[in-house]
Amino acid sequence: MRQKNTMSKVRSMDRGPIEFESRTFEHDGDVMSIAKKEVVTIPQTATIKEAAEIMVKNKFRRLPITNPGTGKLLGIVTSMDILNFLGGGDKSKLLEEKYEDNFLAAINESVKKIMTREVHYITHKDSIDVAVNKMMEYGVGALPVLGAEQDLVGIVSERDLALIMAGVVTDELVEDFMTSKVITTTPGTPIEGASKIMVRNRLRRIPVLGEERRTPHPENEKLVGIVTSTDILEFLGNSKAFGSLVSNSAQEVLNAKITEIMENEVITTTPQTRLGDVCELMEKEGIGGMPVVKNGDLQGIITESDLLKVIQK
Repeated sequence: MRQKNTMSKVRSMDRGPIEFESRTFEHDGDVMSIAKKEVVTIPQTATIKEAAEIMVKNKFRRLPITNPGTGKLLGIVTSMDILNFLGGGDKSKLLEEKYEDNFLAAINESVKKIMTREVHYITHKDSIDVAVNKMMEYGVGALPVLGAEQDLVGIVSERDLALIMAGVVTDELVEDFMTSKVITTTPGTPIEGASKIMVRNRLRRIPVLGEERRTPHPENEKLVGIVTSTDILEFLGNSKAFGSLVSNSAQEVLNAKITEIMENEVITTTPQTRLGDVCELMEKEGIGGMPVVKNGDLQGIITESDLLKVIQK
């Protein structure tokens, strides 16, 4: 029988006292017991390239943008914003029109040009319930936490919630919470195409299906890899994209095939796996989702976003 009281079990876990580095707030909500207080931020004058490099180095999918003097939140830039800029969506107009496809010039533009200004957030007084409900309502993977002075005091993400569920969720199965209709791509897809798929469908990862060598027929396509928004950022952030760049054209970079960056050794799970085990595996491997496979065939995908549904039950 499926457990119905996941949230109460999460609250009952002993996570220790809530610690703050520089100040203590009165009447903090329990969300502060899981929020990260050491938040890496950037000013709006940082370049798009710098933002990508920081995300890759720290394995982040987002960076809050603050006023260096006041600490006030001005916006947020996510991996999706950068993929959008790279040709995945409307922000690519900056690259096409202002810089006439000059990739090297465009990525040194201020992150202010592509950041999201209307940021969904919570306050230090809010509960974990409020955080979960806001993430689900607005379809965001993290929420900055603002203090009494409206300054940034933390950030809470789907990953934080998934980690505390590892020792709580026991009877729920992957098949009951996974996304069954999976958008996939093929090894020959260019990076620009993968970026467009992610931005248009608000996806952070896409399973890659290819033909088995012995039976080259479409119906025999199997999971051969997975490509994530982080893979694309890493391609740019660690300068792989510049090593073989002959011209300054963005198309030269974006036409590279995803086989250059995708993960070939894919960590998967099965429909009958317990969600608690999935949470533990995500924590161990540092991943936010995995394909669900049965008898070698792709059945779905389970992500940190799907895990929020368990907490809401």
